[in-house]
Amino acid sequence: MNRRFLQVAIVVLGLIPVGAGLAGVLAGPGMVGGSTAMVSVDSHFSYLSGLLLGIGLAYWSLVPAIERRQSPFRLLTLLVFAGGVGRLVSLVRFGVPAPPMLGGLAMELVVTPLLCLWQARIARPALARPVRTRVADGPAARPRAPGGARAATPSRRPRPAP
Repeated sequence: MNRRFLQVAIVVLGLIPVGAGLAGVLAGPGMVGGSTAMVSVDSHFSYLSGLLLGIGLAYWSLVPAIERRQSPFRLLTLLVFAGGVGRLVSLVRFGVPAPPMLGGLAMELVVTPLLCLWQARIARPALARPVRTRVADGPAARPRAPGGARAATPSRRPRPAP
C-alpha cells in the first residue's frame, strides 16, 4: 500500500471526525438525541466536538507530506486513542451506547492505530532519503565572514588579461 492510498484514506476517513465535530458544535447533544436543556452539558459537548473537529482538520493538514509527518501523526493518533479508551471505560461502566458511538469506538481503538502503523511504514523509506535544503554552490553555501556578512566568492567569469 503506497503513499497515495494512505493520503486518500486519511482524507476520506477524516470526514468522520470533521463532520461529527462540526455537527456536535452546531447541534450540541441534540446531535445524538440528547437534550440541550442543560447548559453545562451542552458547553462540554460543544467543546469536545470542537476538539474532534480540530483533530480531523489536523490530520488533513498532514496529507500533502504525509510520509514526512510522523511525529504529528503519532501525536494525533495518541489523542484519538486516549479518547477511545475514555469511551471504552464509559461502555464498561454504563453499557453499550448507540451504534454511531460504537463506530467511533472502532475508529478510535482500531482504525486510527492501524492508520498510524501504515503511515510509519510509508514514512520509513522517506525518512531514509535526505531532504535537500540548499544548493551546494549557491549563496546559502557561502561561508559567513566575521560579523555575519557573506564572504566574497570568486567570480565565475574569466578575468581579462592585463
